Amino acid sequence: MIDSHCHLDCIDGADQPARVQELLDRAAAHGVHGMLCISITLGNAAPRHLAASYDPVWATVGIHPCHADEEPAVSVDQLCTLAAAPKVIALGETGLDGYHQPVTDLQRASFIAHLQAGDALGLPIVVHTREAREETIALIAQYGSASQTGVLHCFTETWEMAKAALDLGYYISMSGIVSFPKATNVHEVCRKIPADRLLIETDAPWLAPVPYRGKTNEPAFVSHVAEAVARLRGTAVETIAEQTTENFERLFGVGRR
Repeated sequence: MIDSHCHLDCIDGADQPARVQELLDRAAAHGVHGMLCISITLGNAAPRHLAASYDPVWATVGIHPCHADEEPAVSVDQLCTLAAAPKVIALGETGLDGYHQPVTDLQRASFIAHLQAGDALGLPIVVHTREAREETIALIAQYGSASQTGVLHCFTETWEMAKAALDLGYYISMSGIVSFPKATNVHEVCRKIPADRLLIETDAPWLAPVPYRGKTNEPAFVSHVAEAVARLRGTAVETIAEQTTENFERLFGVGRR
């Protein structure tokens, strides 16, 4: 299976090759043969370095909406230039976050630049969305590409928002939150996502799934996300692993290893 969203570079010790290899070996032992290391600032080249250095790792280029004020002049050309690095397969994570404070114009401008760069490059967009449902969908519809879509990662919003994203061709990704007993809205969405639009992720080092909740998350634990999704959907974990791997490869344009 594939961890479709992790911050491998943010795990303690990930600046040491031995520690990275330990994480990759443990992931492989859990059946995880690939992972997408997500960028949150353009100034941090670690995701691109890890992708270039380790076969199981891909990378993105992007600015998390909560960091949009740190890089206010981001341009489509800048994103396109950085995305030319080896094994960069998507833009993001980008999007809108209204949880900590109201959505800002800098968040909007950054999100639009990512969507336009994705359209120009033919790359999918990794979208972070939190308490900005209508505007997130509206900006995707207005500025996104009809042919190259993306994924709403670590989805915790409503089924209505998920359905709107699905109608735009987007995928929906389940994180460790899907294993939390009280996350009933996430459970509902998980059951309803069409099989060919479902992804799984860790968002490591955060949001570790049961039975590791509260501990440092890592790509190996996406196997527990797959188990939780399988239980909710009433199917075998092997089916979830196979389907989500196929979906990842289709969305991000990568082949089976």
